[in-house]
Amino acid sequence: MLVEHVFHKAKLIQIKKVGIEMLMLIRGGRVIDPGNLDGIMDIFISDGKIVEIIKHGLASSEYPKSIIEHPETRIIDVSGKIVTPGLIDMHVHLREPGHEYKETIKTGCLAAAFGGFTAVCTMPNTNPVNDCRQVTEYILKKAQAADTVRVYPVAAISQGLKGDGPCEYGELKEAGVIAFSDDGNPVMNSQLMRRALEYAKGFGLLVISHCEDLGLAAGGVMNEGAVATRMGLAGIPNAAESIMVMRDIALSELTGAPIHIAHVSTMESVRAIRDAKTRGVHVTAETAPHYFTLTEESIKEYNTNTKMNPPLRSNHDREAVCQGLADGTIDVIATDHAPHSSIEKEVEFDMAANGIIGLETSVSLGMKLVEDEVITITGLVEKMSTNPAHILGLESGLTVGNPADITIIDPDISYRVDADSFRSLSRNTPFDGWELKGKAVLTVVEGKIVFSDL
Repeated sequence: MLVEHVFHKAKLIQIKKVGIEMLMLIRGGRVIDPGNLDGIMDIFISDGKIVEIIKHGLASSEYPKSIIEHPETRIIDVSGKIVTPGLIDMHVHLREPGHEYKETIKTGCLAAAFGGFTAVCTMPNTNPVNDCRQVTEYILKKAQAADTVRVYPVAAISQGLKGDGPCEYGELKEAGVIAFSDDGNPVMNSQLMRRALEYAKGFGLLVISHCEDLGLAAGGVMNEGAVATRMGLAGIPNAAESIMVMRDIALSELTGAPIHIAHVSTMESVRAIRDAKTRGVHVTAETAPHYFTLTEESIKEYNTNTKMNPPLRSNHDREAVCQGLADGTIDVIATDHAPHSSIEKEVEFDMAANGIIGLETSVSLGMKLVEDEVITITGLVEKMSTNPAHILGLESGLTVGNPADITIIDPDISYRVDADSFRSLSRNTPFDGWELKGKAVLTVVEGKIVFSDL
C-alpha cells in the first residue's frame, strides 16, 4: 500500500551521505507491483536502491523537493508508460562456456536488457556442463564482467546431464546456483528424480523439470498429428510430455518437495498441473511465448525456426495453455531463449537443432495476451516478475529499500521485429518481420540504466 510519508531530516542526511549526485527520479508512469502498488507515481532512486515512492505530483515534503530541484538528479519522464519490478526470465540458455559462437554471457545479458529483463536464470547444458563449482564460478565471473543484468546459474541435476547420479548439491549451492535442472535432457530415472527433489529440498533450492519421455518422443521432430502426417515428418505425441509431468507431480507429493515444470505445451499437462494444485501439491509451471502464440501450422513451410522441444502443438493445446495462464495454473512466462547459428538451423528440418531465441520479443508477445484479454497487465507482470521471484526466493518488488531493478514498458508503441537488430548473437526467431505492439523501453538494474529506447 502507498503511504504518504512524512520525511525526516535524519533520513535526508543519510541519503546525502551516499551521494545525492547518484539520484534518479522516474516520474509519471503507471507503477504496477502486483499486491503492492498500482497508480500514477514517482520513484526516487539513490545509490542503486529505491528510497521513496509517492503519488505523482506529491512533492510537498522536504526530501522529494530536494531531489527534484538538485541539478545532478536524472529525471526520466515515463508518462503513459508502465513501470514494473524488473522482469525475471527463469529459463534461458546463454551457451557459454563451450558454444560462444551461438551466444556469450555478455551478448545474452545485452539481449535480456534489450528485452526488459533485469535477471535471467541460465541453464546448465553448456560444455562443460554446469555440474561443479568451477563452472558455476566461471559463469558468475563472466556475468560480473558483463555488468548488465543479474545472472543466476542453474546447475545440473545429474553429473554431465547423463541421468546416472546426482551432482554435489551442497557445493553447487555454496558456489551460487539458484536451482537444479537437466534441461535439454529429461531425468528418466524416477529414483534419481526422487533423490534430486529430496536433496534440493534439504538445501532450500528448486528442481526445474524438463518433462519428456524419450521412448515416446524418439525420432520425432514435430507434434504428432495430421500436419506431421501431411508433411511426412515423424511426430511427438502429447503424452511424451504429460506422462512425465504426472510422474514428477507424484514424486513431489511423495517427497513434499517443490517441483517446477518447464516449458508446458500440452492440454494434458495443463490439466494435470491444475488438478495437482487443487490437491495442494507444491507444483509450479512455466510456458513460453511460442506456445501461446504459435501452433504446428507454423511449420508448414519447413521453417526450422519453428522447430523446438517440446514442439509447437495444436490450436487446442495453445488454447489450453492460454487458459492455464488465465486461471493461474501456469505461474510463469519464460522465454526458453535457445540461440543457434545458421550452421544448426539452415539444414533439413529433421536435422535442425531445437530451439528459438526469445529474450527480445517476450514482452511484446505477452502484451498480445493483454490486448486479447487473456490476462490483465497486472497478470502479465505477475508472470514475468512477481511469480518468478517468489518461486526462486529472490528479493523483488518496488519497495523502499529494495534494489532499483525496474522495467518500463511502452504499451502503445508499434514496431516491426527486425532480427538483424537484436543484441543476441543468433537470429533463430520465427517472429522476424512480425508487427507487434508494446515493448520494453527502459531497463534499470540496481539503479543503473542498462538499456534505453526512450
